[in-house]
Amino acid sequence: MGCEHANEAGGKTAPQEFEENTLSEVKHVIAVLSGKGGVGKSLVCGGIATQLMRAGYKVGILDADITGPSIPKMFGMSGRHAHALGKLLLPEVTESGIHVMSSNLVLQNETDPVLWRGPVIAGAIRQFWSETSWGPLDYLLVDMPPGTSDVALTVFQSLPVDGIVIVTSPQDLVSMIVAKAVNMAQKMDVPVLGVVENMSYIECPDCGKKIEVFGKSKLDEVAAQYDLDILGRLPIDPTLAAACDEGKIEESLPAEFLPQAVAACEAVGARI
Repeated sequence: MGCEHANEAGGKTAPQEFEENTLSEVKHVIAVLSGKGGVGKSLVCGGIATQLMRAGYKVGILDADITGPSIPKMFGMSGRHAHALGKLLLPEVTESGIHVMSSNLVLQNETDPVLWRGPVIAGAIRQFWSETSWGPLDYLLVDMPPGTSDVALTVFQSLPVDGIVIVTSPQDLVSMIVAKAVNMAQKMDVPVLGVVENMSYIECPDCGKKIEVFGKSKLDEVAAQYDLDILGRLPIDPTLAAACDEGKIEESLPAEFLPQAVAACEAVGARI
């Protein structure tokens, strides 16, 4: 007998956790999430992955933003395609050794639109986890799509996510953005590691003064309201943005990029 809620929903039950194949050994899964798009989530995800790799860990990125993937371009993978090993996909590997799987790596052209409905996108997430040979990884970073849609539900219900890093911006929308992400994390019973504020300020190239382009940050109040750790504030950095566009995030990422966020991920490894 199924539960009454499943019966009312037409007999459907909650998705089961996707199985890990025998050629994958992923120790920890960290999701990078935001309640809306356009806040630099992929930059934070790619940056944390790069820093963990620099620290000597084996790292992968599962690009779950199926319809708007940007990870391959950031890492200089434009035009590259994932290959197969028997029935399994092989992730592409960046210059520094980060394993990456993304919808752009299985499309003929990276500019082809992904016109897939929810169940097909969920199937892609399953394939990127269960049917991809990740090998031994200390950390798999999941670059989530914006919002709290079907893909987010699929990831949190079907992948063994150990923690979430929330990305936001300084605008008045910050409270709503964080609230959506926190509420989803609570419903999915996944711990929130903390929050990163992107586009926090821009530094004057002449005098070094920090200019708050989007107004005064409300991150402290919001973090206190939801009992969240602040994992860092990132400035608007045209040089780093250009490096991402050129596929050179690994060589151009500052050495001091988000040390608190990296430490929070390392703490997950120590705890588990």
